[in-house]
Amino acid sequence: MKKIGLLNGPNLDRLGKREPEVYGSVTLDEIEDKVKNKAASCDCEVDAFQSNHEGALIDKIHEWGDVGFSGLILNPGGLTHTSVALRDAVVASGLRSVEVHLSNIHAREDFRHRSLVSGIVDAVVAGMGHHGYMSALRYLSEEG
Repeated sequence: MKKIGLLNGPNLDRLGKREPEVYGSVTLDEIEDKVKNKAASCDCEVDAFQSNHEGALIDKIHEWGDVGFSGLILNPGGLTHTSVALRDAVVASGLRSVEVHLSNIHAREDFRHRSLVSGIVDAVVAGMGHHGYMSALRYLSEEG
């Protein structure tokens, strides 16, 4: 059974409360439950983790890479545009990775158009709301 990490960065614990007109009304717990339930039918197991702290996110990526996870679904939140360290952790992990954004970052403020992560992941999903996580799971559950 494939193991896939589901990593959510800063402020994503506020989903359902924070700017629902941009991010939707679905909570992070609901997203995690949906992904885990769908994973079972894809012969995958999903371990979910969220933190507002960059170092905790990096440590979790290292851990998942070291114990042999096969994939990473990553929504770095605001760290998308600022964190070279998070980018480097994804590279060092060796994990097949999909970057997910609830909103279309390219249709928002200029500073959100540039992702430090997009160039090193296998795929990017943006603007599909919580459905983007399911697309990422389907992609990672297939043989690479």
